[in-house]
Amino acid sequence: MGRVKNRHTLWLYDDTWGLVGSHYKDHNCTTQNEFIEQAIRFYCGYLDAGRDGTYLPNTLSAVLEGALGALGDRLGKLLFKLAVEESMLMHIISHDTDITPDELEHLRGRCVRDVMRTRGMIGFKDILRFQKEL
Repeated sequence: MGRVKNRHTLWLYDDTWGLVGSHYKDHNCTTQNEFIEQAIRFYCGYLDAGRDGTYLPNTLSAVLEGALGALGDRLGKLLFKLAVEESMLMHIISHDTDITPDELEHLRGRCVRDVMRTRGMIGFKDILRFQKEL
């Protein structure tokens, strides 16, 4: 059975509440309550650190999960946008290109070798140079 959250009254100075409001979004919290709960757990972990030495690994793990989760979300959105733009470009190019399926398969093999050889660092200038030498 899952944990159940309960409502608790909290008395804070206005400037302290202002700190919560100005920091909670910066720390990947969706609500101010989530920020306060994380802050309490963080501080309690800090106080308990002298007893069992588990504070740093748990805190580090929580921080890394938050940062890497946000990074993963951002990279996923950027990759989706890039895939859409690439698809549009492929449709435009294929509309005006006369290439046979065999030529396309040969080109795909060459591109795979180029990317592997350059470890993904092949640039437009390299491809242009190759095309002009043909």
